[in-house]
Amino acid sequence: MSEERFGEFVLVRRHEQGRVAELVLDRPKAMNAVSTEMARSVAGACAALGDDRGVRVVVLTSTHERAFCVGADLKERNSFSDAELVRQRPVTRGAYTGVLELPVPTVAAVHGFALGGGFELALACDVIVADRTAVVGLPEVSVGVIPGGGGRSCCRGGWGRLGRRS
Repeated sequence: MSEERFGEFVLVRRHEQGRVAELVLDRPKAMNAVSTEMARSVAGACAALGDDRGVRVVVLTSTHERAFCVGADLKERNSFSDAELVRQRPVTRGAYTGVLELPVPTVAAVHGFALGGGFELALACDVIVADRTAVVGLPEVSVGVIPGGGGRSCCRGGWGRLGRRS
């Protein structure tokens, strides 16, 4: 097994002679809340995995015991001005799109909380495998906020992507 870091909060582990890649969310102190830095790292890791012709499947997982990913880093987001929020939005969108557009089958291994953007990262995968502790949802809609990834990432790309790489 080999490991490669993408920024401080994302790790890629390669198993089975590099054919199986594990994309690991690794920000346990924040329950894997997606900060701007973490979003850039996810997008960067996805770009590298997409370019790696040896990778046949990507498993998206987490190091946190109680959470897959709780969504956006609200502490960071609340500190942004409107202009900063507008500039940051494409960065977080790039994380969802990076997972969605991986040219190999993707599996989200969900345990604990997968909320908001965390659930959308899972929805961007081809398959979600969830254990009994999984709690998923888009809580932002209950206060009239549109999900950051649109809440529809599962409807784009999805079916028919399997086997795209020869």
